[in-house]
Amino acid sequence: MDLVSGIVVYVILWWWILFMVLPVGVRRETEVVPGNDVGAPQKTMLPAKLVATTAIAAVVWVIVNQIVRSDLISFRDMIKDWM
Repeated sequence: MDLVSGIVVYVILWWWILFMVLPVGVRRETEVVPGNDVGAPQKTMLPAKLVATTAIAAVVWVIVNQIVRSDLISFRDMIKDWM
């Protein structure tokens, strides 16, 4: 995987994992103030979730990179079989 492909894969993984991590640990507000959404969280814990997302995405990216480099799953062979 070249540099640009690696960066693109990492960014896609990062956003995908962020959307999976966002709902973790969210508690609803018990006392709703008029004008606020009923489902609004008490604390978002966003900085911790961003750090966790970055770490998890890095680990998943290393795994994906190793799979691509080792030709364990050869995408070129898959395309040849389809054509």
